[in-house]
Amino acid sequence: MPSTFFGLNIAYTAVVSAQAGTNTTANNIANVRTAGYSRQVANTQAADAIRVKAKYGTMGAGVVTTSVTRLRDAYYDTKYWRNQSDVGLYEKRLYYLEQIENIYDDDEGNTGFATIFAKMFNALDTLKNNSGDSNVRNQFISSAQNLTNYFNGVSTQLKNMQNDINNEIKSTVDSLNAIAQKIALLNKQINSIEIQGGHANELRDERDLLVDSLSEIVPVEIEEHLVANSNYPESYTGATNYKIKVNGQLLVDTFEYHTIAYTARENKINQTDVDGLYDLTWAETGVTFNPTASAMSGSLRALMEMRDGNNKSAFHGDVATGDAAFGTTVVDGREVTTITIENPSVTDIRDLHIAQEGTLTIRNNKYDYSDFKITKTPAVDENNNPILDEDNNPVYTFSYTFTLERELSPIEKGRLAGKEAMIGMNIDAMGVPYYMAQMSEFIRVFAESFNNLQMGTEDNPGVDLNGNEMGVFFVADNKVDGSEFDFSDTDVSAYANTYYQLTAETFAVADASVKDPTRIATMSKEIYTEGKDVDAYDIADAILKLQTDTTIYRGCSASDFLQCLLSDVTVDTNEAVLFAENYQNIRDVIDRQRQSVAGVDEDEEALEMEKFRYAYNLASKMMSVMAQMYDKLINETGV
Repeated sequence: MPSTFFGLNIAYTAVVSAQAGTNTTANNIANVRTAGYSRQVANTQAADAIRVKAKYGTMGAGVVTTSVTRLRDAYYDTKYWRNQSDVGLYEKRLYYLEQIENIYDDDEGNTGFATIFAKMFNALDTLKNNSGDSNVRNQFISSAQNLTNYFNGVSTQLKNMQNDINNEIKSTVDSLNAIAQKIALLNKQINSIEIQGGHANELRDERDLLVDSLSEIVPVEIEEHLVANSNYPESYTGATNYKIKVNGQLLVDTFEYHTIAYTARENKINQTDVDGLYDLTWAETGVTFNPTASAMSGSLRALMEMRDGNNKSAFHGDVATGDAAFGTTVVDGREVTTITIENPSVTDIRDLHIAQEGTLTIRNNKYDYSDFKITKTPAVDENNNPILDEDNNPVYTFSYTFTLERELSPIEKGRLAGKEAMIGMNIDAMGVPYYMAQMSEFIRVFAESFNNLQMGTEDNPGVDLNGNEMGVFFVADNKVDGSEFDFSDTDVSAYANTYYQLTAETFAVADASVKDPTRIATMSKEIYTEGKDVDAYDIADAILKLQTDTTIYRGCSASDFLQCLLSDVTVDTNEAVLFAENYQNIRDVIDRQRQSVAGVDEDEEALEMEKFRYAYNLASKMMSVMAQMYDKLINETGV
């Protein structure tokens, strides 16, 4: 039969169990505002019954608190992490799109393109009737400089934004690596506790909170498996293997973690890129880490898209085959290889935005180039007859010859022939490079049209106030030596002094016109020669039509440039707003479901506190009753 004092021991187990429940409740209440904390419960079960030599055979031995565990549902965690990467993507994208929208705003608080452009043409309209007035000429020049300054300023703001995004990419990668390191450390601490039979509740909460942060940066896949005893496969050691994958690649493998490295580019991809943009690789293997892959999401993808997004317009073509594919030239006293690219994606130099010195990617290998030239060749049929278009104009084929920075072996050349070559990547987003490219295209077409009208034709050139033949009015500043590109190279292969040099950053009024206001053509030489009428304005009248009557940009007139560009950013911004709100709402719903399981409710804990108080009081009362019974039995019986 059980011990005489067995009943007292049973009551004691109840007191201990109630105490454990009370302590757990107190811990929950203390952490009701702690971020990431999961509600804990004291798990109890009946103690093993003991066998007695009586008819009833066994007797209960009280209660045992087996563990204190947290309440958590992995299903809701997984849903939350999957959604959180989309929240990070659209929130970060929206943040920068709104900045771009503000840059292009033209309202009462921000004088933008439409206002400045209209003022320039109003000044030109005034000039055409007063072309002999130097003050009117200066006013027009000043308004033209306001236009070039506007584009210079927008270019500076976008480049500053690109640089800021680049720095944020660096800090985001640092955060990602730090999280991975801390999770690996927590895995060690968790296993060291749980392998001894404990439950690392707080450490698991801390790890899940880190995964919450990580999932906003990149999409994560979480795998956790129990570790079996190698000698007894059906018996588990208490330890777990915990893995985090990003786009199928291991970021954390239980106690080990892998980092992402960032390396500043030696060469630019786009003509207008800032220096030192970071490329990302897996630090241990050097394999490219591409946050813009279709399976990726998160704030890191948004940052890369806004920094490098080109609306899938990266330069590409095919490496030529045969004798025309490769050549040899001498650069700085050493022989290097030239490589010819056929069927290029860009055949109009006004649409060309690649860097003068950059990197070709062929078969996933990088080849730095120091220069390039463009070849324009009349297309011919199989009989060597010229091919004409619908208007009987000759059709041309274009090819690019890049001067590499090293010599290729015959084996390398054989591998590259006929393969696709690309500069940068096709990124399906409208980021800083896209808007810089759109501005360059508009400026080049507008400036070329304006300059051509100013200069007139070979037979009837435009002349300035003194009858001198007019040069270009809009130029490109040479940022290296302070000179000007006047676009005098008509050969497309000699792109060095063509409209390729004209970007929003280099857009300027010719120094000759700024210093001498007479250097503006308002009339043609023919009119000047015949009548010498200083107030004639046939050229000025033709230029005025550029404002609204001539298609300049994407099927729009010059004055509609801003609306065309704003339509892009507005559509993207509205989409980002919509998706950001949708994913935020989904996150809130999932989080409420998650908190319904893991969250601490003050009212619920108050009820738990009362429940354990009554249980404790009853168990104490039982011990008091037992003490009285033992007192009667020991002190008063059999005396």
